[in-house]
Amino acid sequence: MHGAEVPHFPDTVEAKRALRRRLLQARRDRSPASLALDGEAISVHVATLPQVRAGACVAAYVSAGTEPSTDRTLEALRERGVRVLLPVLLADDDLDWAAYAGPTAWRTGRRGLREPDAPALGTHAVAEADLVLVPGLAVSDSGHRLGRGGGSYDRALARVAPDVVTAVVLHPDEVGLPVPVEPHDRPVDAAVTRDGVTWLD
Repeated sequence: MHGAEVPHFPDTVEAKRALRRRLLQARRDRSPASLALDGEAISVHVATLPQVRAGACVAAYVSAGTEPSTDRTLEALRERGVRVLLPVLLADDDLDWAAYAGPTAWRTGRRGLREPDAPALGTHAVAEADLVLVPGLAVSDSGHRLGRGGGSYDRALARVAPDVVTAVVLHPDEVGLPVPVEPHDRPVDAAVTRDGVTWLD
């Protein structure tokens, strides 16, 4: 699904940093109200994915800052009988996972992030997922995702079977951008925005 040629960037790391700065600046202009509305639309589109069914397992994440809100998506999945796993950031920036138990079952984790108030299941729990939703700042037409630079989700995606659908949640204007690629970067299959699901090559 990701057979497209990886583009060549003479200074990939710096190119990523420059793109991150530009995208983060653009995100600062988005209002909390628009982020919440985007999150409502995204929850509807996520529900259309065939992997979302009662008894399935979805690894997702808790949105923060100017990311499209995932709050409604998490609750909608739980209401449908889907088991939802959420990340717990470890000291080495790897991701442990814990089950989502509802909109009040939170604790504050590293870097002030919301984490599920539930027992940790281990870094390999993500391998149980039928669908993995990940954050990002942009994605290319070939599925190469630009993250925040910590490598947390590239490590997590490396533990997921090749037939598991992976999707990045973004704003519409962040899809289809030329993203610099490093050898450790893991591509995703789709992008979900307020406008719908875009399948990537």
